[in-house]
Amino acid sequence: MRDFERNAGPAAPSNSGRSDEKKRGAGLGFHDYQELKSSVHRELITKVDVEKVVSARDTHMRSQVFSVIQVLVENLNAPLTAAEKNSLSREVLDEVFGLGPLEPLLQDPGVNDILVNGFKDVYVERAGVLEKSVTMFKDNAHLMHIVERIVSAIGRHVDESSPMVDARLADGSRINVIIPPLAVDGPQLSIRRFGHRAITGDDLLEKKTMTPPMLQLMAGAVKARLNIVISGGTGAGKTTLLNVLSGFISDKERIVTIEDSAELQLKQSHVIRLECRPANVEGRGAIMQRQLLINSLRMRPDRIIIGEVRGDEALDMLQAMNTGHDGSMTTIHANSPLDAISRMETMALMASVSLSEKALRRQIASAISIVIQVSRFADGSRRVTHISELTGIGPESVNMQDIFVFDQTGVAADNSVLGDFAATGIRPKFADKLRVSGIVLPPDIFEQPARVSS
Repeated sequence: MRDFERNAGPAAPSNSGRSDEKKRGAGLGFHDYQELKSSVHRELITKVDVEKVVSARDTHMRSQVFSVIQVLVENLNAPLTAAEKNSLSREVLDEVFGLGPLEPLLQDPGVNDILVNGFKDVYVERAGVLEKSVTMFKDNAHLMHIVERIVSAIGRHVDESSPMVDARLADGSRINVIIPPLAVDGPQLSIRRFGHRAITGDDLLEKKTMTPPMLQLMAGAVKARLNIVISGGTGAGKTTLLNVLSGFISDKERIVTIEDSAELQLKQSHVIRLECRPANVEGRGAIMQRQLLINSLRMRPDRIIIGEVRGDEALDMLQAMNTGHDGSMTTIHANSPLDAISRMETMALMASVSLSEKALRRQIASAISIVIQVSRFADGSRRVTHISELTGIGPESVNMQDIFVFDQTGVAADNSVLGDFAATGIRPKFADKLRVSGIVLPPDIFEQPARVSS
């Protein structure tokens, strides 16, 4: 029905969604207001062939429908102000052409995540901070109708026999749906949105995600074809940082990206994008990351970038890094660089129970040069907290040393996180590889200077 693209026309401006929501039906109860909206919708169906106008996707027709809705709202016998009537008209229009109550949130560029916990509770993330929205659905049936509209637009379906959907929308956003009987309190919907403007290293410096010397080191590591793992929690900014670092890859290289849901936005001209495929209705036909990774080795890639390593493909990725695909990168969910390596071990063992832990650690230490840890703090800010080097294997684990760290020192009066970025004073072993690759870094970049406050 709808491919999730923003349509032109008389829809509410993107920066007015929140204020409009607060004015809706101030003189009516929630259920009375919803009943009014339903009655206008029913009356509209008797006057307009809704299915025909929606499929036409015509801006002029959309404007005509909006005019009809305004007339119907004007004829209502209800205590509504002019602003409330306008808001009601737009909501009915969103029900016809868009995604109902979600439409103002989708038009708000400040919203990064939309989390629907049943029809009554909708949360949004702005600037890294979750807050409850005043948006509500009429009931679970109304929410389910919107969910079905979303998934049908991308060729998927959701019902009791197939109660989970994880997919990428046409605008690049990622959607996850889970419905009863798995979701006890009604349909649950999560939408993670991605900006249309690619984030750059300068943007991260401006947001104090890292310092210029840290960015210089990471850029040099990419250009020198060191293998890099970016570690962090959900929403910490792993994919954003991976996008930024991929921008330092030469345009002359052939890059293959492998993702569960395509999110990377590489700007090079020679990029092959591969995406996993879920199982069909019969539960067959799924193509997983490991299969794509094995296939990509036959595609003559200079570099392989895996959006997130999360299973037995970890072993194949390590082998690829050790057999001529230097400069490969991936992300992993973990709370620290050491945890990231431990998780990598566990996932690789899933693929080969016959591989000894010592042999696997030797592969990890040989394959991966750098682990970059990113974290999201309580105030919503995101920072690179560790740039760590793998230096070899020990009796119990892989040996690592920190090159740069961020230490939180406290919390300001406005609840913003205080802390310092600093070099540890350790010169990494890969510094020589940077030098022979022609990467010139400031001579004192690894020295332990006065700490830089964030």
